[in-house]
Amino acid sequence: MAVNDRPRPIVGKVALVTGAARGIGRAIALRLARDGADVCLVDLSAESCEAVRAEVVVFGGRATAVGADVSNRDDVFGAVEHAVRELGGLDIMVNNAGIAMVETIADVRPEAVDRLWQININGVLWGIQAAAAAFIELGRPGKIINASSIAGHDGFPMLGCYSASKFAVRGLTQAAAREFADKQITVNAYCPGVVGTDMWVDIDRRFAELTGAPVGATYDKFVSGIALGRAQTPDDVAGYVSYLAGPDSDYMTGQAGLIDGGLVFR
Repeated sequence: MAVNDRPRPIVGKVALVTGAARGIGRAIALRLARDGADVCLVDLSAESCEAVRAEVVVFGGRATAVGADVSNRDDVFGAVEHAVRELGGLDIMVNNAGIAMVETIADVRPEAVDRLWQININGVLWGIQAAAAAFIELGRPGKIINASSIAGHDGFPMLGCYSASKFAVRGLTQAAAREFADKQITVNAYCPGVVGTDMWVDIDRRFAELTGAPVGATYDKFVSGIALGRAQTPDDVAGYVSYLAGPDSDYMTGQAGLIDGGLVFR
């Protein structure tokens, strides 16, 4: 199907995506643009999003980019204000930015945990706050979509603190869904599994350092457990986020859906 022949369920909507310069965030931003949204691309620097912004323009959408550190509340609120000012509003907030950490519970140190919490938990919290405030001020319903993980459903060895951060995202998602329901704001999460991105390259390398396994062995082991027989792509995740961003999910809130090809079952 040609791009111009695709269903465009969110034409006229404005979406903000954090961590949009690469990987899953990039795929989400491009998918939402194909679906008709104007997109505000957020990453540590606006320049890092320039290639993605240019791709969005090819689809006929509008795009703007802004640099922000999601661990900084003022930065996140500033990014939302930028989207409203430059694109005329906000309808969809995708709190995608996050980092991984592979370390044993016995050896993890405060500075590493603090950084993980600041980005993976606080970054989502500030995004929820900023988006909800914007939706309410604009007087319109909205959709908040948060990045959790299969590690937010199961705890994995050497991913204990990362798992804890993603369990926290599920808790924030559920609580925010209840708190903002009367404002017609839905809050859901997506839970990827083994995605072929730079993050998983780093995870695999760190597992090799800790376990002595050959580089690539941990990745292959996880992939071998996927029922559908392959690692997922960023586009697989983006397709599910597209559903959460569109009208077909209007009656869904507080959920954290697994999109992992059949690795963790609930």
